[in-house]
Amino acid sequence: MRFYIDKESFIDTNQPLDISMELSNTENNVRAWYVDLPKFEPVRANGFVGSVEEGGGVNFRDIYFNPHGHGTHTECLGHITNQIHSVNDALRRYFFNAIVITIQPTELSLPDGTQDFVIQKKQLESALKNKSTEALIIRTLPNGSDKKTLNYSSTNPPYLELDCIDVIRQSNVDHLLIDLPSVDREEDGGALAFHHAFWEVPENPQFQKTITELIFVDDTIVDGEYILEMQMASFNNDAAPSRPVLYKRIKG
Repeated sequence: MRFYIDKESFIDTNQPLDISMELSNTENNVRAWYVDLPKFEPVRANGFVGSVEEGGGVNFRDIYFNPHGHGTHTECLGHITNQIHSVNDALRRYFFNAIVITIQPTELSLPDGTQDFVIQKKQLESALKNKSTEALIIRTLPNGSDKKTLNYSSTNPPYLELDCIDVIRQSNVDHLLIDLPSVDREEDGGALAFHHAFWEVPENPQFQKTITELIFVDDTIVDGEYILEMQMASFNNDAAPSRPVLYKRIKG
């Protein structure tokens, strides 16, 4: 089905580009932050078993998982504030102008001798070319399918250098999506400097802004402009499992 964005372009809702990772009860489920694997367990009570395979009438399972550590999730500033704000309150609409960019993180040597891979300000500037957008999707290289099954704990994944925030603000980005477990360094003493800068906490809290982590942007999706649909589970929590979907902008 065609939905016109303006007089010159439309999206075809029959051609969605899903950039989320699914949650599963297998050992291949992606994870981070030292959490165990998700658990899907049939309810068992008073002779009832929530498994058709085991003789029950229906499949009726409890699911145990962590939104931040077990796959694609969207978070709000409640992730770093004393008061728990719900990500449900961050979105008032669900379709946004979006740009996809691809960046190879740069290897840097830190003063302590650590070798980090970071996304630098100059790389963002080069990729965005002064364009303004509501949502920015960052795909990092290499982009193997193993991203869907990695255990990122204790691997010091790539992250965004703090001065990248200047480019994010200049481009008017309210929704930042990335294929890494965090925009900040895995071990930073709890500073979460980029999170604080993005949401301007505590000086000027930006309640409408979101960060989505652990996406996967397939190589068949080329860099450029899209329409982003933010599908998100309705959790009264600082973060919720989400399913961001892209649609190509079609001229005509």
